[in-house]
Amino acid sequence: MILEGKRVVLGITGGIAAYKAVDLASKLIQAGAIVDVIMTEAATRFVAPLTLQTLTHRPVSLDMFRLLEETDMTHIALSERADVIIVAPVTANTIAKLAHGLADNLLTATILATRAPVLLAPAMNADMYANPATQANVRTLKDRGFFIVGPAHGRLASGRVGWGRLVAVGQIIEAARQTLGREGPLVGVRVLVTAGGTQEPLDPVRHLGNRSSGRMGYALVAAARDSGADVRLVSAPTALSEPYGVEMVRVRTAEEMHREVKVAIPQTDILFMAAAVADYRPAWRATSKLKKGEAELKLSLTRTPDILESVAMERGTLGKPGLVVGFAAETDDLIKNAQEKLARKRLDLIVANDVTAPDSGFEVETNRVVLIKPDGAIDRWPLLDKAEVAERILKLVAEMWEEKHDEGNA
Repeated sequence: MILEGKRVVLGITGGIAAYKAVDLASKLIQAGAIVDVIMTEAATRFVAPLTLQTLTHRPVSLDMFRLLEETDMTHIALSERADVIIVAPVTANTIAKLAHGLADNLLTATILATRAPVLLAPAMNADMYANPATQANVRTLKDRGFFIVGPAHGRLASGRVGWGRLVAVGQIIEAARQTLGREGPLVGVRVLVTAGGTQEPLDPVRHLGNRSSGRMGYALVAAARDSGADVRLVSAPTALSEPYGVEMVRVRTAEEMHREVKVAIPQTDILFMAAAVADYRPAWRATSKLKKGEAELKLSLTRTPDILESVAMERGTLGKPGLVVGFAAETDDLIKNAQEKLARKRLDLIVANDVTAPDSGFEVETNRVVLIKPDGAIDRWPLLDKAEVAERILKLVAEMWEEKHDEGNA
C-alpha cells in the first residue's frame, strides 16, 4: 500500500539487464504506483520504448529538451513530481556520471534536479563493478544519500559468475518501499518480530511442529520496515524469502527463540509475537533415527519456555518493550481464549483468528482477525490479504505508540 498513488520515475540505462525493467515497471503498476519511464539512448538498444509505454500507459521520456504541459521541461517536471526515482539497471557509466554531478542526458539531469530519494540497482560486468573507480563512485553516492540495492552474485551475461547481476525485481520493490518509508510514523523505533513455527527435534530427521507458514509475521516485518522502524526478525523455519532491509536471526526451537528474544528485549520498543511457538517438546531426543519397531511409540513431553511470560517479567524491571502485541491462533472459544491470553500475558493488544477456517490462518494468503484491547474493545476485521492485515495493524500500533509518548511527555 505504501506504493499506491506514489509517483515513481523509473530510469533504465544501457545494460543487458534492461529487459528486467519491463517486469519491474509492471510490478510497480500492480502495486498502484504511477510510473514515468526515462530511458537513456543506450537502453533503447535493449528494450523498445513502446513496450514500457504500453505497460505504464504514459509516454516514455527520451529527450531532455522535450516540453511537457506547454512550457515545462521534461527533466524539471519529472524531478519535481517524483516521490522516488529508481534506476534499474544502472550501469558503471551512469554511476560515474552521477558521482561527478554530470547532467548530459535526461536521466542524469532529472536526478541532479530532484529532491526525491534515489534508489540505484547496479548491474554490470563483475570486473567493472570491482574496479576501484566504480567502487569509489558507489561510496560517494552512498555518502550523498543515494540508496543502493545490489548487485547480486550469480551468472552474468558473459557466462562468468560473480558480483554484478541485477538483484531480483521483488528485492528492488522491497528497497523502494523501505526508501519511501524512511520518514514514516515509526522512524527511530526499534521493533522486534517473531515469526514462523518452531520445531522441536525428536531425532535427527523428525520433529514436532505446526502448520504455520510465517506469512503473517513476515508481513508485519515488511509493514514495520515501511513505517520507518528499525526491525529485527527472529524467525523459526519457513519457506519464505528473507525480508529486505531488516536484521534477521534464524532459530529452530522454542528454547532458541526464547534466548534470542531475551537478548533483544532491552533494545526493543515494540514487540510483535507472531510466531507459532511449540508449547511442548520431547523430553528426550534420540541421537540416531528412530526405526519402525513396536506397534506403538509413546512420547514423553515437557513444557517449553513461555516467551511472553518472560517478556512480561522483563517489562516489570526494564520497562521494555513499551508495547507488546500478541497473537492467538484458536480452534474454539476465540474471544474468550484471546481475552484470557491478553490478561495473563499483560499484552497491549492481541490479534486472534480461528485457524479452523479454510480461508484464514495457516497456509493461506488471507486472514480474518479480531483485535482485542485491555479495555475490552473488540474490533472484528473482514477477510483480508495478510499484507493488508499487517499494514492495518501497524497503523493502529503506530497510533498507540504516539499516544503512549504523548502521555509520557504530558
